[in-house]
Amino acid sequence: MDRTFGQDSVPLSGPLDKSRVWDVKPLRRLVPVFPSAPNSSSSSAPPGAAPFFCTAPFGPFPSEVSPFYPFSASVGAQGQPQQNASFGYGNPVTAAVPITSFRTPPHSTAQVNGDTGPSRSSRGRVQSQSQGSFGDEDGYCDSQNQGAQFVSRYSMHIADAEDNSKGGRQKNKPQKRTRSGRDINVTLPNIDVDSIVNNILSSYNLMEFDTVRRTDGDRDSVGYILLIFDLLRRKLSQIEDVREAMPGVARRPDLRVGTILMNKGIRTNVKKRIGAVPGVEVGDIFFFRMELCLVGLHHPIMAGIGYMGLTVNLEEESVAVSVVSSGGYEDNVEDGDVLIYSGQGGNINRKDKEVTDQKLERGNLALEKSLRRGNEVRVIRGVKDLSTPTGKIYVYDGLYKIQESWTEKGKSGCNVFKYKFIRVHGQPEAFMTWKLIQQWKDGISLRVGVILPDLTSGAENIPVSLVNDVDDEKGPAHFTYLASLKYAQPVDSLEIFGGCDCRNGCVPGDQICPCIQKNAGYLPYTSNGVLVTQKSLVHECGPSCQCPPTCRNRVSQGGLRVHLEVFKTKDKGWGLRSWDPIRAGAFICEYAGQVIDISKIEELGGENVDDYLFDATRTYQPVEPVPSDANGVPKIPFPLIITAKDVGNVARFMNHSCSPNVFWQPVLRQSDKGYDLHVAFHAIKHIPPMRELTYDYGLPDKAERKKNCLCGSSKCRGYFY
Repeated sequence: MDRTFGQDSVPLSGPLDKSRVWDVKPLRRLVPVFPSAPNSSSSSAPPGAAPFFCTAPFGPFPSEVSPFYPFSASVGAQGQPQQNASFGYGNPVTAAVPITSFRTPPHSTAQVNGDTGPSRSSRGRVQSQSQGSFGDEDGYCDSQNQGAQFVSRYSMHIADAEDNSKGGRQKNKPQKRTRSGRDINVTLPNIDVDSIVNNILSSYNLMEFDTVRRTDGDRDSVGYILLIFDLLRRKLSQIEDVREAMPGVARRPDLRVGTILMNKGIRTNVKKRIGAVPGVEVGDIFFFRMELCLVGLHHPIMAGIGYMGLTVNLEEESVAVSVVSSGGYEDNVEDGDVLIYSGQGGNINRKDKEVTDQKLERGNLALEKSLRRGNEVRVIRGVKDLSTPTGKIYVYDGLYKIQESWTEKGKSGCNVFKYKFIRVHGQPEAFMTWKLIQQWKDGISLRVGVILPDLTSGAENIPVSLVNDVDDEKGPAHFTYLASLKYAQPVDSLEIFGGCDCRNGCVPGDQICPCIQKNAGYLPYTSNGVLVTQKSLVHECGPSCQCPPTCRNRVSQGGLRVHLEVFKTKDKGWGLRSWDPIRAGAFICEYAGQVIDISKIEELGGENVDDYLFDATRTYQPVEPVPSDANGVPKIPFPLIITAKDVGNVARFMNHSCSPNVFWQPVLRQSDKGYDLHVAFHAIKHIPPMRELTYDYGLPDKAERKKNCLCGSSKCRGYFY
């Protein structure tokens, strides 16, 4: 304001009298004035200007400043502490409030429909969300207004979360948290996140993603970018787990990592296009909207309609190239090949604004133009992620064409645009597969070719079906199902280990916990049981630990988490796949069987050949492109040989591939009586339902009989052992 209340003004006690407010101007029009040191001139303040002060909204105030609306209530009424501060030049203002303290961003109409950020304005499809909430660590918020603003301000939020010393907290200073009456010393590590990011990117030689791969990707480029994104996201999640959650700060490592990669140019298919996207296949799944943007499948980070400009008769018009249907609007998604898509805008599901009729502009206009032109539009369907409360899984369902459009009254009574999408014929099934699997689970339809509904006979907490829809074979050779590894005798440990005392479970950052200490100061898993990164050895809580079975450091001990199926392949015998989607890093199963002495391995040749042998002493190529703390080479404390010929679990049916989607992780469970070494399988990348699960069998130290490899990979070696 040009005029302010004088020194003798008093705080407002009743409703604001707007007539007392004169000549209101936006803050950006005010000339900043700053105090000048004695005997010096200031170039930033006009002559005679009052010094610039920074105070807390509730005071205390210098003599020249009075409390202002809406902070005009008494200090005592607001519960603010009384402060005695000096306001002279050069003296610190102890009540100053840093900008990063105001963490809840206001509503904004800024939208995102550009290549790298808010370069174009687009009124996006908005889903209601509780105020100040951006979803959990592995979830996603479809609220475009909040999300777009969060992306634009991510550096402010993250900076405050990274360096708590700005609020008076020092790095590396242990904090005490109480869990079940026990004080837990939590050390906030001094971590240079940028250094971690650069080190990981350097290991991929992707610090400079070349122009060709940025413009037009391929399968390898898309796979690399998605793996790098998820690896960095999990690593940042692990770091943030140690830090205590702060009110108003949403932990969104997915948005932060995506922004970092885009700023570094590590993305592909940057050029918008109509039709298929190189390197992305129909049926591919994504757990974050940022992944869609990084691979060029759907460029807007938040908006539901992606479009591009075309020049027609010297005039530019927008056409739609992709849409995301994730439940935020009144879409009809019951038919697998037909999608009734609702237009955007109109404040649908917005609690802070009045619902209005949708307008034929931006995305809606682009859809109308695509209807007239008849161009193909990519459709991504969002389904609920049952593993997280608010999470979504995005399924690329292929190319569609818009058949017709109309306007109808929505549930709010306002006009809503409707567009009928018809799937182009001849594409692999994607969303229809999800619907069919759900029907199997609900008992609506029967799975064709089922031999046994539960191969495990109740040994697992989730049934494993045995299916053959290829030929007349009635099942594999007889074996006894065993859910875990069987040792003939305990392996003596050279170290006395009494276990941890975390009765409610191991807590991230608890440096007293010996299990966390053995894992280099971090829990190896995220809060939803995902392995952060491949390690040379993971130390899980063992029999002597006081933590419950639900402890975050007992992931491989909880049994199956996805509905698996043993099925007959066309040319590789029996294989293993999942009815459920599996995210990168998720635990699948362990390799169960009988542990045998390494001296007996030579007896398993000739007529006694064992095709169900897992040899941890083999040389395993580093799982590309998953870097670990030991270049991808597992380190085991003793030779581990497992035979699953007579006793075993579902892992015995997992076939070899030269381009696997699963890797094995050595897991050690130690106790005061010895230790057990286990083999846990985790997903290398996101695996859609009904995709075969495979891992690399490795190379033996001594020459063995080669077998023809039929994995079908472009990188196939032609043989395996």
